[in-house]
Amino acid sequence: MSVLGLGAMGSALAGALVKAGHETTCWNRSPGKTDDLVAQGARAADSAADAIRASRLVIVCLFDHASVHEVLDPLAAELAGRTVLNVTTTTPVQSRESAEWAARAGIEYLDGGIMAVPEMIGQSGASALYSGSSDAFHRYEPLLDLWGTSTYFGEDAGLASLYDLALLAGMYVMFAGFIHGAAMVAPAGVTARAFAAAATPWLTAMTSAFDEFGAIIDGGDYTVEGQQSLRFSNLSDLLTASSDQGLSTEVVAMVQRLIQRQIDAGHGEEGFARIIESIRQPG
Repeated sequence: MSVLGLGAMGSALAGALVKAGHETTCWNRSPGKTDDLVAQGARAADSAADAIRASRLVIVCLFDHASVHEVLDPLAAELAGRTVLNVTTTTPVQSRESAEWAARAGIEYLDGGIMAVPEMIGQSGASALYSGSSDAFHRYEPLLDLWGTSTYFGEDAGLASLYDLALLAGMYVMFAGFIHGAAMVAPAGVTARAFAAAATPWLTAMTSAFDEFGAIIDGGDYTVEGQQSLRFSNLSDLLTASSDQGLSTEVVAMVQRLIQRQIDAGHGEEGFARIIESIRQPG
């Protein structure tokens, strides 16, 4: 295996391969990043071309879409007949562009999204999402499972990226909500860690609502009994309390705007899940 890009994530992926006994060749644009991996048993390549020639599977974990093609485009001939697994974070459109580029060059292409921080690689809770070449996924699945639980979404190379970014959307908005809450209680002398102790079980319990929201959204009926109405979900008190604490209300105001647009359109008695219509149709 060859790994191009030895940032924190690339190094973790390469390290898991080496630990499992796979012959692993590593390359990084800036020097020095290969030293620890070489000490573990990896081989350092002098160039990206050297790394590519060493393996049938080339794992790419670079900064962004542009850097991927800056490195790979001049080496398309070297890559022909090999498999590229690109786990660089890219948009679905960019992933499909890379797959089309690879097809024109005779390169087998698999796109991946790593749902873990580097410290989680190879540990319980780590997972990775893949799309693109079915043959490549099934051929290398035992190797991919060294990093975390592997899930394949099909031949459309953009699907792994789509899932990856959609899951990150949920994560970052949740994190922002937690941090807003920590800011609210801080003037009362409550530490962020003390607030975390209260927030963790509460938010964990609330994730059980995801399946119900999903069923309602898929059914398209926001009048199903038992839902909390949009009018009842009005966040005005939360906004006022935040302002009274001298805080920015941006995080909560974003949700309030999604709610209010549906109330203004006459849907105030329908369920909270209806805010997806505000998201689907930007104001």
